[in-house]
Amino acid sequence: MSKRKRVLGSLSGIGIVIFFWSISYWVIHLVFPTLEMVTNEYIKDLVIGLFGFILMISSFYLIGKLFRSRRDDVFHLLIDALSRIRKGDFNVKLNLGRTNMGHPFATLASSINDMAEELSEMEAMRQAFISNVSHEIQSPLTSIRGFARALQNDAISPSQRNRYLDIIITESNRLSKLSDNLMKLTSLESEHHPFSVKTYRLDKQLQQVILANEPQWLAKKITIEPILSEVEITADEDLLNQVWINLLHNSMKFTGENSTISITLKHIVENTIVEFIDNGIGIDPEDQQHIFERFYKGDKSRNRNAAGSGLGLSIVKKIVELHLGTITVKSEVGKGTKMTVSLPLTYGK
Repeated sequence: MSKRKRVLGSLSGIGIVIFFWSISYWVIHLVFPTLEMVTNEYIKDLVIGLFGFILMISSFYLIGKLFRSRRDDVFHLLIDALSRIRKGDFNVKLNLGRTNMGHPFATLASSINDMAEELSEMEAMRQAFISNVSHEIQSPLTSIRGFARALQNDAISPSQRNRYLDIIITESNRLSKLSDNLMKLTSLESEHHPFSVKTYRLDKQLQQVILANEPQWLAKKITIEPILSEVEITADEDLLNQVWINLLHNSMKFTGENSTISITLKHIVENTIVEFIDNGIGIDPEDQQHIFERFYKGDKSRNRNAAGSGLGLSIVKKIVELHLGTITVKSEVGKGTKMTVSLPLTYGK
């Protein structure tokens, strides 16, 4: 405690004593003549001092009791709020009122309000996540169950039987991919996901991704135009490979036949820039704000022929962020989309 605070504290204490002594002095000098009490000055001073002391102690007691009552009321409110949160009720809003704004628990009450609001948002996200997972799983299961029952009919032709089997295999693969993506996303969001960094040629990796997916883009008569500068990067090669595959598949999915997809690679100062540019159907401005969210699909009809599980871009964003990079989208409906990934040339810079 500073010297100034000690002096102010001492002066305050002296002031309080003088205040109560003054009250006692005037009360005693008023009471004694009224009661016609005659006593010497020593006894009178002794009574004044004793009465002042009793008056001061009594006042402190009453004030303390008043504030303790208010404190206990606020304390019980806080305990009740925490108890409700513990039971899963996040609709908690503590309002101490203007009279309690300076209360020592006011900051704690504000923190509880913030915590309840965040937990409420997390609960809403959890429920939405469960709902989406259930929806994604239920659809292929319904198809598998329906066509499996159809195969029990001996009257169906061999061609129909093969078609039903193909559908069952396709839906089973979709379930397997959904499971893999969920596990992958969960692993990426954990603190224990393996992260193996090494230095390698990014332009060669992109070339390999393009060649590995040649059957898909040739089947749709899509032209791939790679414009790749020679870039060496220090990063997790396997994780970034998933990014480029996802972005290429996404471009091919929403680009029609006889279209073009450009893949450019360049480095600017300490960053490397990778762009996937297509002239496909484009993305609505409202959808652009949500495309990196789990299970989000721009196609409100949820047409499975045009869209996957809605996890691919979520995985892409997470991997890019793990590399301390960014991913952005620029698109116009009917004209195409450009996905831009910016990464530091060396992880950690």
